[in-house]
Amino acid sequence: MNLRDLDLNLLVVLERLLAERSVSGAAGALGLSQPAVSNALRRLRGALGDDLMVRTPRGMEPTPFARSLAEPLNVALATLAGALERRDSFDPASSRRAFRIAMTDIGEIYFMPVLVRTLSEAAPGVTVSTVRASAAALKEEMIDGSVDLAVGLLPELKAGFFQRRLFTQRYVCLMRRGHPLARRPLTVERFAAAEHVMVVSQGTGHGAVDELMQRQGIARRVRLTVPHFVAVGHIVAASDLLATVPQKLAERLTAPFGLVSQPHPVPLPPITLHLFWHSLRHRDPGIRWLRQRFIEVFAED
Repeated sequence: MNLRDLDLNLLVVLERLLAERSVSGAAGALGLSQPAVSNALRRLRGALGDDLMVRTPRGMEPTPFARSLAEPLNVALATLAGALERRDSFDPASSRRAFRIAMTDIGEIYFMPVLVRTLSEAAPGVTVSTVRASAAALKEEMIDGSVDLAVGLLPELKAGFFQRRLFTQRYVCLMRRGHPLARRPLTVERFAAAEHVMVVSQGTGHGAVDELMQRQGIARRVRLTVPHFVAVGHIVAASDLLATVPQKLAERLTAPFGLVSQPHPVPLPPITLHLFWHSLRHRDPGIRWLRQRFIEVFAED
């Protein structure tokens, strides 16, 4: 027979009849009346062409065909129940789920030390991988579920995506603690006369900084250009180069590398970081739990 011709609710009744060997017992377990269970058994007999359960001196006994259905029926219903339970709940204390989060190297420096500590306390079996992705690839990966969350300046994530503002920050100027400008007000003239390390980080939204300064007639004397922010602390600590970086990154780098930050002398627009997730997984309990951790720990409003 074709499964499409069978009311699958009847299989739940059959599973209980096989377990209870009693119409009344199955009715009690399922919260149904005995006539309802008897009617379900009648319909099953007609659909499957077998008596399924037969009255004997020992009570209701399954036929050989019904016995052959017992194990696959148990497996199928248990698998479905487990899938539905995972959809409806997430236990961080026992979960061994692996999450993937798209972020830049700045995100790894700022978010991950705190997030790892949070997860080790609340969800010791949960693991996290960070990934980089181009704008087009990130959209596809979040749609197909290979990336769970994204954090950053991601204006391309619009239709089909939810977002939650985490915080707004400004750019600051980072330098070593013994730098000649560390104890003096940082004017535009002193900033322009100094030498700089410039970060050209593709796909982060920070590449517009120099363009914005050039529009204001300010050109940096760039001594070194690097493709990411992760080395900036080492470079600035060992030189007299200045670095223009987001405020949150500066907060993570100043103490470990012996650096100081100054308010940026050039009026640059603030940066707003958001947490993104796709609408297909808006109700996923694990992703919901993880994004709530982000909001509790990092959101400033």
